[in-house]
Amino acid sequence: MKSALHLILSMAVLASPAQPEKLAPSSATPPDVVDRMLTMARVGPSDVVYDLGCGDGRIVIAAALKFGARGVGVDIDPMLVARAQAEARAAGVADRVTFAVQDAMTVDVTPATVVTLYLLAASNAKLRPILTTQLRPGARIVSHNYPIGDWDPEQVDTFKDVRGTTRTLFLWTMRP
Repeated sequence: MKSALHLILSMAVLASPAQPEKLAPSSATPPDVVDRMLTMARVGPSDVVYDLGCGDGRIVIAAALKFGARGVGVDIDPMLVARAQAEARAAGVADRVTFAVQDAMTVDVTPATVVTLYLLAASNAKLRPILTTQLRPGARIVSHNYPIGDWDPEQVDTFKDVRGTTRTLFLWTMRP
């Protein structure tokens, strides 16, 4: 019996697809920080905002609701993506935002004019080649608390959020 169970478990492990690497623990960006990120990136109605590791979708929902932009949220957690879709419907912006269960390392960000990140520094560094090759000149990247390797940001904003927690935002604009 023990060997049959072991065989079944082994087959299940072999048959299951490889799980994507988690790029950061799940941690929601507070609403006041979301607004500051989108303002820093100068988001407007002509923008397409991609949030890699979108969690509950609050950044792309705010981009649509408050700034008139369209948005795409990507997360590896299907439960968070389902929650984001429900939040978008409740906010009345489901026609302007989409969400996908996908690994941020495999996302095509070429349509993005703005990319938002709240990932670990090492994860941001892993994304750098993708951002460099896929983003067009003029696209903006805003990262919450973590830089992107040795890239020099054009703007750094360190402040205390409404709860008194110190936050740092980094902004880059893609150059030709």
